[in-house]
Amino acid sequence: MVWFEKLKLNKQLVKSVNEAGFTNPKELQLKTLARIVGGQDIIAIGPEGSGKTTTYVLGVLNRFNYAPEGVPRVLILVPEKDQVMAVLEQFELLNKNKSISIVGLYVAPGIEAQMDALADGADIVVATPDRARAIYLKLALNLNKVDLLVVDDADLMIKKGLQLPVVELANSIGRGQHLVFTEVMHSKLEKMLAPFMNQPAIIEVEELEETPIQTYQQLLYNVPNFGTKLNLLNLFLYDEELFTKTVVFVNTRVTADKLYKNLHSHLRDAVAFLNPQFFDTNGFKNVEDFKATAHSRVLIVANENNETIDLSGIPFLIHFDLPLEKETFIERIIDHDPGSDNETLAITFATDLEMSRVKKIEQASGKKIPTAALPDELVIEKEIKAKKEEEKKSAKVNPDAPIVGAAFHEKKAANSKTYNFSSGQKAKMNNKRKH
Repeated sequence: MVWFEKLKLNKQLVKSVNEAGFTNPKELQLKTLARIVGGQDIIAIGPEGSGKTTTYVLGVLNRFNYAPEGVPRVLILVPEKDQVMAVLEQFELLNKNKSISIVGLYVAPGIEAQMDALADGADIVVATPDRARAIYLKLALNLNKVDLLVVDDADLMIKKGLQLPVVELANSIGRGQHLVFTEVMHSKLEKMLAPFMNQPAIIEVEELEETPIQTYQQLLYNVPNFGTKLNLLNLFLYDEELFTKTVVFVNTRVTADKLYKNLHSHLRDAVAFLNPQFFDTNGFKNVEDFKATAHSRVLIVANENNETIDLSGIPFLIHFDLPLEKETFIERIIDHDPGSDNETLAITFATDLEMSRVKKIEQASGKKIPTAALPDELVIEKEIKAKKEEEKKSAKVNPDAPIVGAAFHEKKAANSKTYNFSSGQKAKMNNKRKH
C-alpha cells in the first residue's frame, strides 16, 4: 500500500508495480514520485541501480488517466540507442493501458520509418537528443502539446557532447514540467540545465556499501581540465620537503610521457617512470628500487601496466587519471595495516566528466571522498575552445573590410521558421508536395 498511500499513484499502476515484483519503493522513489505527480520540476541525483528509470516511467504513466490523443505529451531524452530500448522495455513491463502509443527515436538507417511511426500517433516519445532534433527540424516531431520533458543520464549527455540538441529541444517546448536524472552534478551539467530549469527541487540519494572498506586518508580535487591538473601537480611536487615520495597514476603512456617531460624540466632525475620504454628515460623496474633511491621523489605509473604493486610506506598516492575499473583504484588505496603509524594520503584529481567515476568508487568503497578546496595560487587553465574564441575576438579587425552579411536584409516574420506544425497539417503539406 506504500505505492498508493505515500506516492499518489493510481490503482492500476500500483497493481502493475506489485505484479512486476517491486514490493517496496526505493529511497529515490520515496523522495521524488509525489513531487513528480504534483507537477514540480526536479533534479534527481543517484547512483546506478537507485531506480531512476522506474521512477520517471511511473511518473509518466500516472499522467494518462484518459484516452490519449496520439499527439506527444511526454518527451524522454536518453544518450544512447541501448537506453532507448531499455526505457521502452520498462514501459512495456509497467504499462497496462495499451491505448498509449510509445515511439522510440534513435540514430539508425532509415529515418523515414521513425517519422512514419510518429505520423501514426505517439503519446510518449523516447529518443536520443540528436535524432529527436533531426526529426523535429524536418517538422515530423510535434512538440506543441508536450508538457513533460525528462532528461535521463544527464551527466552522460555532457560526456557525449549532446548539450546543444538537449537545450534546443527543451527551449522548443512550451511551459511544462522538467525532470532531470543524473548520477552526479557538476558545473558543466549546471550550465546545460540553466536555460530551461526554473528553481527545481534537488534530491540526492547515496547508496553506499553498508560495510566501508578501510582505506588510506583521501582528498578529492575537482578541477576543470587537463591543464589545471598539470598545474596542480606541479604546485604540489615543487614542495620538496612535504612530497618526499610520491606515486602518480595515469591511464596511458601518452599521458605519462607528457607528465614526465613537464616535470623533468624542474625536478630532473627526481622524477622517474615505472618500467620505462626507452633506455634514456629515468626509471625503475620495481617500486622497491624507487623507495630505496633517496634522490627519486616522483614515480609515474601508467595503468597500462596492469600489475599489482606494493605501495606500502609511500606517503603520497596521486591519481592524476582515474582508472576505468573502480576495483583498480580501490585496491591501491586499501590500508592493509590500519593499526600502524602509516600516514599515506591518497589524492585524486578529477574533472567534471570524471565525477561519475568518483561516485562509483564511493558507492563501492562505502565512503565519501572529502573534497578539498583548490589552492589560491593554482593557475586555472581555460578550456581550449574558450581560448581560441578569445584569441579570435582579440585579433585586430580591419576597419576597411566589408561587413559580412551586410548585403542581406532581415527576414520577414512570415519567412522565419519559428513555427511547429501539427501532424495533421504536416500530412496535408506532404500530400500537396507529392502532386
